[in-house]
Amino acid sequence: MNKQIKLITIAALFCGITTISTATIANVQSAEKTEKHKAESQSKEHIEEEQDDGHGHEEEKDDEHGHEEEKDDGHGHEEEKDDGHGHEDENEHEEEGAGVKLSKKQLNLAGISLTVLEPQAMSFSIYSQGEIKANDYTSYLVSPRVDSVILKRHVALGDHVEINQPLVTLFSESMAEAQASYRLADSEWKRVQKLGRKAVGDKRFIKSQTDYEANLGRLYAFGLSTDAITSLATNTNKLGQYTLNAETSGAVLSDDFRQGQRIESGGTLFDLADESTLWVEARLAPLMDLDLRENSKAQIKVGNNTYLATVTQQAHTIDPVTRTRIVRLLVQNDDHKLHPGLFADVYFSLETDKKVLAVPEEALMRGSDGDWMVFVEENGEFKGVEIELGRQLGILREIHGLPAGSKIVTTGAFYVAAEIAKGSFDAHNH
Repeated sequence: MNKQIKLITIAALFCGITTISTATIANVQSAEKTEKHKAESQSKEHIEEEQDDGHGHEEEKDDEHGHEEEKDDGHGHEEEKDDGHGHEDENEHEEEGAGVKLSKKQLNLAGISLTVLEPQAMSFSIYSQGEIKANDYTSYLVSPRVDSVILKRHVALGDHVEINQPLVTLFSESMAEAQASYRLADSEWKRVQKLGRKAVGDKRFIKSQTDYEANLGRLYAFGLSTDAITSLATNTNKLGQYTLNAETSGAVLSDDFRQGQRIESGGTLFDLADESTLWVEARLAPLMDLDLRENSKAQIKVGNNTYLATVTQQAHTIDPVTRTRIVRLLVQNDDHKLHPGLFADVYFSLETDKKVLAVPEEALMRGSDGDWMVFVEENGEFKGVEIELGRQLGILREIHGLPAGSKIVTTGAFYVAAEIAKGSFDAHNH
């Protein structure tokens, strides 16, 4: 038919023939009746456009007829759009949530487990790294109150000491002057007391008493004990020498000095700590919102040993170096197996304030849009349903967006996702 139309058009343009034989038109009409109604309409419209166009060329007409044939093709793009199995319907179906049915054999081979979601009050634990610290409230720093020279140490690192046990002997010029002044004041005060107030007069009595008390207080301020001050009156100790005693019982945690070394006032000689109770400093992410109340319990694991600890304090500032928040716990150390500086695993014991829905982490998958979802089984078909994540509840994760009683995939979610993706791929290639 197209060849006949082309012959007619060429004859009309180049030969100027204004009439077409009745037989030829009849043949054309007969051929057109064999085409589909849609193709017939398009062909007639195109013929009219060609007859009205006085500037067309033969090659352009051939090209236009070529495109027309593509439109007439039964498998053309226009019919694809109208096809009930087209891509638009497939995309719409995918948006609603593609599903897949799996046989019992597939479920067993893939190790897929199903769980019915039920609201429940959750007891869970939150992990944090921690470090054993000395209890600063029961620790003591031993240091001279005046510039001194170290003469002799009496204890060493790791020793356990008792209250008033000698730690170190030092010498100080300032101490010698203070001791000499005390001896004079003590002697004068004893003499005045012996003579009596009436005999010496109020002025001398008060001055003697004041000098004695001032010199006594000075020695206490320099760190001398009562026994050490009392012994000054017997002249058994050399002036300038003095001994520092333990103010608390505990272990010697540090002793970074040498005999003969000169140490300034306030310099640390020993660090004593009572290790019967120690601190554990746990470091949490700054935005981690935990309901940690005072006296909340936690488990401390150091090596193969586990201890029970109690939350005592929480920092309200963020460490500028580690960018963490410190939670301090108190742990009993009666067997002295824990020591400051050890690292610990801290597990805070918490409970939800109401019943929640929670799933294992392995049940969560990412959808194509990046949102979290779980796979729900209904009437043997598995579909992905988007959910919102809540709190971390130990090895479980709180979720929102599913009704109670939903049956979800808790193990093997990756296999289900792969099967759904495979089904979608096959549908596109159908």
